[in-house]
Amino acid sequence: MSDTPIIAQKAPYPVEVTAGKTYFWCTCGRSGAQPFCDGSHKDTGLTPMKYEAAADKTLYFCGCKATAKAPLCDGAHNKL
Repeated sequence: MSDTPIIAQKAPYPVEVTAGKTYFWCTCGRSGAQPFCDGSHKDTGLTPMKYEAAADKTLYFCGCKATAKAPLCDGAHNKL
C-alpha cells in the first residue's frame, strides 16, 4: 500500500461534534467510517489525526484528504 491518501469524497463531511470528545480523522481515505478512522490505514504509512472538540457544534471534516487545515475542510476539493 501507499502512503499517499486516496480521495474519500470531493466534499466535506458535516459532523455534530461534542465538546471535550476526541475524534480520530482518517488521513488515508480508506476508512469505511468516513470521515473517521476504522483502522484501514494499516500498512499505508499513514496514521489518523487526533482532534478534540472545543465546543458542541457542526464541523466540516475534509473528505478529499488534501486540506491544508487538517482535519477540517479548507475547500481544497474544489481544485481537484
